[in-house]
Amino acid sequence: MRGKLIGYEYLKDLLGTSAFPMDRPAKVSSVTKVTQMADVIAVPATVAPMSDAPLEHLHFAIKHEGLQLQAAILALKKMSDQDVAQAFENSPSSAYMRQICYLWELANGKRLEGLPAATGAYSPLFDPDKFVTGPTQRNSRWRVDFNGLGSPSYCPTVRRTPEIQTLLDKNILGSAGDFIASLDKTVLDRAVRWAYLSETQGSYAIENELPTSSKAEAFSTLLARAHAPERITEDYLVALQNIAVSNPLDKAVQFRAQQNWLRNALPGALGVTYLPPAPSLLMPLMDQIMALANGTSSGVNPLVLGSLVSFGFVFAHPFMDGNGRLSRFLFHKLVCSQGALPSGLVLPVSVAMKRHEQKYLQVLQTFSKPARALWQVTAIDDMRMDAVFKGDPEIYRYWDATDCVAFGLQMASEALDQDLREESTFLHRFDLVYKALNDALDMNNNDLVLLVRSCLQNEGKLSTNRQKQLIAKGHPAALLEHAQQVVTATLNVKVLAPHTDSHQGNLGT
Repeated sequence: MRGKLIGYEYLKDLLGTSAFPMDRPAKVSSVTKVTQMADVIAVPATVAPMSDAPLEHLHFAIKHEGLQLQAAILALKKMSDQDVAQAFENSPSSAYMRQICYLWELANGKRLEGLPAATGAYSPLFDPDKFVTGPTQRNSRWRVDFNGLGSPSYCPTVRRTPEIQTLLDKNILGSAGDFIASLDKTVLDRAVRWAYLSETQGSYAIENELPTSSKAEAFSTLLARAHAPERITEDYLVALQNIAVSNPLDKAVQFRAQQNWLRNALPGALGVTYLPPAPSLLMPLMDQIMALANGTSSGVNPLVLGSLVSFGFVFAHPFMDGNGRLSRFLFHKLVCSQGALPSGLVLPVSVAMKRHEQKYLQVLQTFSKPARALWQVTAIDDMRMDAVFKGDPEIYRYWDATDCVAFGLQMASEALDQDLREESTFLHRFDLVYKALNDALDMNNNDLVLLVRSCLQNEGKLSTNRQKQLIAKGHPAALLEHAQQVVTATLNVKVLAPHTDSHQGNLGT
């Protein structure tokens, strides 16, 4: 029996479900208690299910592996109502059996009839100590409180890992609000413009594209709507898609009515890396994603909600083009809609994401790779594919979003700490140095700006190339030497000793 798969992974193999493989499957091992290891949950034989009965393995899995909603729902679709009803009658007060009955009805869309009333205290479907949870929806029939992120019909799950808990405790948006409030208005105004420009360039850069001025302007227009209190609907998303894409042939009039796919450089079916849900599944799925996006009063952390909607949208891929840019816009929309970022500001998360492009791809692949494995794809020619979905549609509605949320939180934290703070500090230092030089030198505005930027980008020193350029334009070397002395003195006094300047003290270095 040692080494035998049990729990969710056993149910997946036994029942032939399309549940994604477990990161850490449960196996019978030579241990004295259930032990969480790097790649497996080691279970002593005395704790493992005594039989091969699917319900016994599901009961074990929920208790010892935690609720893996996708795996549980798909397993229960394969279990008979008689077996579930009999198990409940034997233990009508068991919290695990009540959860199983609740999930069976959810999975199969019908009631278990002729059963006695459930007893026992109400229990949450997701353990709040182990999962990030949402508002409670009480089910009196089974005495179960649904507290998932979303609804019973669309519920991504987020495990409360140490990384996620640390990022939640950091109160990223609270820190962002405090930082914004500390900025001088002139610095803030320019920081907002910089954030829009950087987020535009970053979002295109993730797609290995340099936006033209018209595309950049269009995406900036899109970002400006992040703070607008507009309800997310199909018409709303179509209008945004029309802004996000420039080719008239790619502009949508509704959610797609045909299958699309993503591909790489490999030929034929080998090059197809992801297929989103078929058009027949898309509209019900998008209804649920939009409902999640519009539920901004749920009390869920806006960065968590933004990550769920952003990644859920890109996995659904409701348009033939522009899905990636729109998904990143939706992150901003969900964060900004709750007023956490005032003054029209957005966190330049795409800039941070571009720095971690490989990690972003890996996070996307936590869903795209196992989903792709459920499609049978045959290339007809270079332009056409025959694609048949062999999985269960529930994979698109119940998915583990832990890595997606961790990535979203981390990018927001980095965008604040590394990008927004650094750029705001740069702008403040620029103002200080520019004023000091403008008072001390006779130099035209354009050359003075170039001089200041060169110094600030070169650890306070005028670069050799910039010095040569300015001398070639007729500025004496003595003047530039004097400029360097002014820069050094200004930075030493105004920045390195902020207590001597009350304005700088509000910003820090």
